[in-house]
Amino acid sequence: MVLLTVTWVQRVALFLSFAGLVITFVTTLVPLWKCLNTDLNEMENWYEGLWHTCIFQDEQGLQCKALDSFLALPTDLLVSRVLMLVSVGTGLLSVTIAFFGLEGVDLWPGRHALKRGLLIVGGLLSLVSGVTTLLPISMVAYVTVVEFWDETVPEIVPRWEFGEALFSGWFSGLFLFVGGTFLLVSVCMTDRSHRHTSLPSSLESGRKPQYLKTVIL
Repeated sequence: MVLLTVTWVQRVALFLSFAGLVITFVTTLVPLWKCLNTDLNEMENWYEGLWHTCIFQDEQGLQCKALDSFLALPTDLLVSRVLMLVSVGTGLLSVTIAFFGLEGVDLWPGRHALKRGLLIVGGLLSLVSGVTTLLPISMVAYVTVVEFWDETVPEIVPRWEFGEALFSGWFSGLFLFVGGTFLLVSVCMTDRSHRHTSLPSSLESGRKPQYLKTVIL
């Protein structure tokens, strides 16, 4: 398995974490978390995100309005805002810190322990970013499903459905989680390779020179 080197694992991990960070950032901003289409007016579509509510009409195009007061938001949207902002922040820190710990980035030559610590911190932050992305996405999806099948609401009332941002959020959270896992795996691979290289040298240093004693009669 020539391709499974430490360098390639680290590069793939950083790429996945960076891709997850970008998609998470876009998912946080776009108003496509939930969509609604009324049967009375099929030419009118409603969209809702964490920050805006938008309506699309064929004649007037897309019009958006910011959500009301921060304290007046529903609990799921309020918690989702906080968690998504935490996800973007931890994801940005993860990519930045892990970059300086990659092999080939020699800002601190000879300091293998420091680079190892940077990779561990970057991997853990990427895992946290992935979890804090998947949690609000799944929570909003759960609330949407519960409200959609609520029998107390008359059938004539329109129901919110999944928007495209929920699916992109699931993918971004998965990318961040896998990227963080790969960073930690690369640390284990590096430790194993150092252990194997240090073992023969320790054996050689432990050997003592032996001399034959010659007695001349």
